Amino acid sequence: MSTDASVAVPATAVSIVPIPAFADNYIWALVHRGHCVVVDPGDAAPVEAFLAERQLTLDAILITHHHADHVGGVASLASSRPDLPVYGPAAEAIAGVTHPLIDGDTVNLPMMPNIFWQVMSIPGHTRGHIAYFGDDLLFCGDTLFAAGCGRLFEGTPAQMHASLTRLASLPASTRVFCTHEYTLANLRFALAVEPDNDALIARSFTEQDRRARGEPTLPSTIVLERETNPFLRVTAPQVIASAVARTRDLPDAPALNASDPEAVFAVLRQWKNDFR
Repeated sequence: MSTDASVAVPATAVSIVPIPAFADNYIWALVHRGHCVVVDPGDAAPVEAFLAERQLTLDAILITHHHADHVGGVASLASSRPDLPVYGPAAEAIAGVTHPLIDGDTVNLPMMPNIFWQVMSIPGHTRGHIAYFGDDLLFCGDTLFAAGCGRLFEGTPAQMHASLTRLASLPASTRVFCTHEYTLANLRFALAVEPDNDALIARSFTEQDRRARGEPTLPSTIVLERETNPFLRVTAPQVIASAVARTRDLPDAPALNASDPEAVFAVLRQWKNDFR
């Protein structure tokens, strides 16, 4: 994965750079005047290499949830920086967190004094998953993906639907920084659900071109997700029709209450689990 797709935030002079990790993770680096904050560092080695290459000081770590590919590098990064603040969800047991956070908390980082990060509780993927939102920037871990959403490892369909609805209500211009390059696979599923969605068809071509050039498909935007992400479109007629058809194709599946968005979401999420 390329790291040549930094995102500038003009109002604060912050650059946001994806650091590739593992097969398809992105560790997001927020860079400002020689200082850096990283989000979900599952592996310390690429972070240390990035800091050394750019001669940056690591000022803080932000964590969205407890999975190893998001926290695996925390201990190593903090071991040589004993005063390094590590922010993470209070509802999850994560070693090394120095600043446990709950819904409604605010994080203000000295290197970015003009951004006040709102902490949002968004359970579903895990029970204590949180997001960081500020200045039209959203770091949402594994809850909302580009054209998709995370699996329900610990939460319920109702929780995930509520979390996604909350994220979808953010300003349309919000840039979405999720942590996996799953976009093309998600778009294949989305097209199976809503094959006549013109915005979705156009997005599929755009993102294929980006990947062919070795570029990340991220960040996305909330408005683009509203238009093309089936998990945010559970009240759209074609999405409902596809979910109803899916239940009819499954032996012994109960009839779907098409007027219940949570029920439609649950069908879509299970369908995505089985989609090939």
